[in-house]
Amino acid sequence: MKNTKSLVIASLFAALTCVTTMAIKIPTPTNGYIHPGDGMVLLCGILLGPQIGGLAAGIGSMLADVFSGYASYAVGTLIIKAASAVAAGILYRVLPGKSRARIAVCGFVGEAIMVGGYYLYEIGLGMASGSNLAASAIAATAGVPFNVVQGASGILIALVLFPVLQKIPSFRAWMGKNA
Repeated sequence: MKNTKSLVIASLFAALTCVTTMAIKIPTPTNGYIHPGDGMVLLCGILLGPQIGGLAAGIGSMLADVFSGYASYAVGTLIIKAASAVAAGILYRVLPGKSRARIAVCGFVGEAIMVGGYYLYEIGLGMASGSNLAASAIAATAGVPFNVVQGASGILIALVLFPVLQKIPSFRAWMGKNA
């Protein structure tokens, strides 16, 4: 962290990620839930950078799982959401321009990591509970469409919120120093 202000902003984004994940939860038949928190996960990576954004996204998402009774997903969520934010943050810094397409590409890659990450994690959970690889893979496949919906909503949320945040003068000034 460069300074106290950066630490405070990263902590704020972790808290916002946790709250947006917990605020609206649509349960799925696969024992998970769809939520708007992925929009904040992407914004963490894009706005805070891959390292700090990855930590904020991972910690905020993990805390939401712990507080919501999904503790068995907490470690996986920490890793998966951090990886999603890291990918979005890296891409945002290497792709040219300031267009919505740039945000959409960052979001698509980040959310593809989320979908694939949870697929693999759920296979691991299935195998840990005694199922074989084939049965675990089939069961994990059932969650993919719900994660795709969550990912798409996360991209849309990031596309809407990014320009709004950029219009806040103090935030824009902070971003200029830290982008």
